[in-house]
Amino acid sequence: SDKLKNLLELLPEHDLPEDLKSKHCKRCVVVGSGGILHGSELGHLLNQFDIVIRLNDAPVQGYTDHVGNKTTIRMTYPEGAPLSEHEYPPASLFVAVLFKSVDFNWLQAMVKNETL
Repeated sequence: SDKLKNLLELLPEHDLPEDLKSKHCKRCVVVGSGGILHGSELGHLLNQFDIVIRLNDAPVQGYTDHVGNKTTIRMTYPEGAPLSEHEYPPASLFVAVLFKSVDFNWLQAMVKNETL
């Protein structure tokens, strides 16, 4: 618990961004990374949701016809984080789901700009 407390003190913000706090989520959708949407052409429909939560490193670029291009929140374990900077839209929130001790080491390295 001390490691977690120290890590939280390093983070610049402990709350949701104002634009997310003020949103009234009437219709939300969670888009997984299993590939079930491939070929569905549901992208336009998914973009109409108030909040789009994407899981893991499911790509958006190149698949927008099927998965949409709106990302409000991206949730993933550190090892499942997308490698392309294009998968992190500036207006979206990245949520690292920390589970293992190595995940906390990853976050500390990211915050301190250290090599892991």
